[in-house]
Amino acid sequence: MKFAIIAPEVPAKKWKKSFQKIAPKISILIGHKTKNPDKIIVAMVWKQKHGLLSKFKNLKLIISMGAGVDNVLSDKSISNKIPICRIVDKQMAFSMSNYIIMAVLNHHRNWYDYDFAQKNNHWAQFEIEERDLKIGVLGIGHLGMDVAKKLHSLDFNVSGYSKNSKITPFQSYSGNKLDSFLKKINVLICTVPLTPETKKLLSNTFFEKLNNQTYLINVSRGEIQVEKDIVEAVNNGKLSGAFLDVFEKEPLPKDSPLWSHPKIKITPHISSLSYSDEGVKQVMENFERLNKNKTLLNEVDKKRMY
Repeated sequence: MKFAIIAPEVPAKKWKKSFQKIAPKISILIGHKTKNPDKIIVAMVWKQKHGLLSKFKNLKLIISMGAGVDNVLSDKSISNKIPICRIVDKQMAFSMSNYIIMAVLNHHRNWYDYDFAQKNNHWAQFEIEERDLKIGVLGIGHLGMDVAKKLHSLDFNVSGYSKNSKITPFQSYSGNKLDSFLKKINVLICTVPLTPETKKLLSNTFFEKLNNQTYLINVSRGEIQVEKDIVEAVNNGKLSGAFLDVFEKEPLPKDSPLWSHPKIKITPHISSLSYSDEGVKQVMENFERLNKNKTLLNEVDKKRMY
């Protein structure tokens, strides 16, 4: 009996180390190459190549090592009978929320203007006012709800939107109220999952519904945004700027205009970090539940795609 980890080298090593500490009796395969594929019963994956899992004929459970599951769900070689679960981690939400709050505060207090002043040896006291922000969180699931509550607790004006109505300590919208939500805000934080409905969502058609000079923060998935439209919207003033952690193609191509645009800040998909110890604990909990025919933790609804 074996578990397989199919992921980039660095997280794969971290997860294997956590297994050796937390579940040392479990035999771990790194990668997909094995002479005994029929012994693999659990696969932990992150951006695996499609088709790789089809060789594991006795696979009982698939775990997405991050919050996103779009790559797993789009792999048509995976049997629909195999349950897919994702890792839901308080530490992951902690990292994501802190990243977003950092981006919001930099925008709120005009950090980039002060940075420019410093580089020019200019004392900019009393020249720059903090912005009046009306923050909207698009997608108030586990991660989006966490950051929305924290921003609300910091006394920011916060609104949220989700497909289904939710009870929130801040004003929230759902269903056909998306346009009303967008008209209320001047900072848009995107935390929606990647689904057929959200693919290429952040485009010119969507931006036209925003107030002029809205600031965009996207930490969800690169396929949700259209980067040429973001550049155009920033250039024409529909967006005041953007803070992006995800991209249509990763690593970001060296010739992308996002690298050098003065009003667009980028980071290399690091807003939300998965913590291997917590991940391994959830894997082992779900493995035990699977063997006892109990409800799995954080099982993905394949129709909703999250």
